[in-house]
Amino acid sequence: MARSRKTRTKKSTAKRRFRPMRWLTRWALRLVSVVFLIAVVGTALWSVLNPPTTFYMMQESRRLNGVDHEWVAIQEIAPIMARAAVAAEDANFCLHWGLDIAAIRAAIDEGSSRGASTISQQVVKNVYLWHGRSWVRKVMEAAMTPLVEAIWSKRRILEVYLNVAEFDEGVFGVEAAARHYFGVGPEALSNVQAARLAAILPNPKGRSASNPSSYVRKRAASILDGAATIRADGRNACFQS
Repeated sequence: MARSRKTRTKKSTAKRRFRPMRWLTRWALRLVSVVFLIAVVGTALWSVLNPPTTFYMMQESRRLNGVDHEWVAIQEIAPIMARAAVAAEDANFCLHWGLDIAAIRAAIDEGSSRGASTISQQVVKNVYLWHGRSWVRKVMEAAMTPLVEAIWSKRRILEVYLNVAEFDEGVFGVEAAARHYFGVGPEALSNVQAARLAAILPNPKGRSASNPSSYVRKRAASILDGAATIRADGRNACFQS
């Protein structure tokens, strides 16, 4: 009997023995689950509510003592503006799931990141993350973008993009940009005006839509051609009827 009790005690002690790797794995899985749940909740929240600001917008507001920004629904924006933005920044917007693998490969071959970032990635960066070239941010952006694509509609992604993009120093969103550059509401933008706004998006602080350089004029003309093409071949179907 005594030997039997001793054996049971040894087995019980062995079961209670601390195993650091098992403990670490268990808590790592719990942490990942919590982070994923927070990401899902945060993504679902902004799929129906409009983000009042972004981290970058807050930074600029502190630096400039305020920014010009007013939210506008996508149905109150001239349709050409949506097509122009897609033609300028992400012509395959309706065809990919957030990451444009072909564009990424082409950028790697060229040794540049230019042209590899989709509109969906830019929305994730602007709404959830921060600006900069850190690998941590890039990894988080790549991880969150498919989640946003899974929960948001393409139309919603483009609506948020047009409302948080920077168009000049302290000018955010197409509503503020249309009035800032042309003195009209976003619903009244002409084809040329929309194309010029899209043409300054890669470098809004160094270009002007109302006083365009020859480069901006040429780029705007190219964007208009691209907008007509994506309308003709149906690549605007996911965000415009």
